[in-house]
Amino acid sequence: MKVIHLPRFDEELEVVINFIAEDSLNRAINFLDELTEKILEILNYPHSYRERTNSKYSESRELIYKGYCVPFYIDDEEDTIVILGIYNQNLWKED
Repeated sequence: MKVIHLPRFDEELEVVINFIAEDSLNRAINFLDELTEKILEILNYPHSYRERTNSKYSESRELIYKGYCVPFYIDDEEDTIVILGIYNQNLWKED
């Protein structure tokens, strides 16, 4: 199984990292490193994460990390975890 992420995730992550970096570049770097590790941990037990409601994907889940939500879905046909985006307190909608 592998992890891929959509361009939307990259765009939203850049906003988050830039926001954190305004306060501390070191914190932003640490956040990115730790988030990357947490995302890779999804591969171990992808079905153990909280199910997302109102998703167009049947195997949609979410990783919660330091107040941020990372929605993803499990694509069994492609043997892939697809990272959709990242958000904090704002409302996030699937495209």
